[in-house]
Amino acid sequence: MKEALQTTFGNLFEQELIDEINDVGKLLELPTGEKIMEIGKYIRSIPLLLSGAIKVLREDEDGDELLLYYLEQGETCSVTTACCLGQTKSEIMAVTETPSELIMIPAQKMEEWMGKYHGWRKFIMESYHNRMNELLQTVDNIAFKNLDQRLVDYLKKKSEIANDTYLQSTHQEIAMDLHTSRVVVSRLLKKLEKMGKLELHRNHIKIVDL
Repeated sequence: MKEALQTTFGNLFEQELIDEINDVGKLLELPTGEKIMEIGKYIRSIPLLLSGAIKVLREDEDGDELLLYYLEQGETCSVTTACCLGQTKSEIMAVTETPSELIMIPAQKMEEWMGKYHGWRKFIMESYHNRMNELLQTVDNIAFKNLDQRLVDYLKKKSEIANDTYLQSTHQEIAMDLHTSRVVVSRLLKKLEKMGKLELHRNHIKIVDL
């Protein structure tokens, strides 16, 4: 674990901090679709992502979801850190988008390290800044972009994260992430296929020219 920590965070954290994370952190190797945070639950640990990707979602009272942003290698979830500091229940859900390797840090260490390590403090503050920008982008997309463009942006991002032009996503899964209906998503995907932008197959979508 220490070698992976050094590779991913060595340019951000002091060596003493790397050593502490190695001592107190718990390494998890998770498959795609694994839920690591749930709405309404207290958060006892903070994730540091060594590899893979995690999608962070909101859920309404009817169980419908909306994709907020992705966490990628070398990142953490600022909503999680905020819940830890405030000792409040989680208002987001986090699910692995791809097979992922992460280190879970005990929540009590976050505040301790904020005062102890400049590297950790800078990392957490930059994480807040980056997540806020991504949340503003999500709001802008919903407010100012039509669903056609939101779908294209979504597919591009998924392809980028997976590093693959073949996406193993059902129409229903896409609809849930975009907070719309499966029928609408299927219609828009068919439209993109007719435009030569992608190919629809039984179990996957192939990106051609988005």
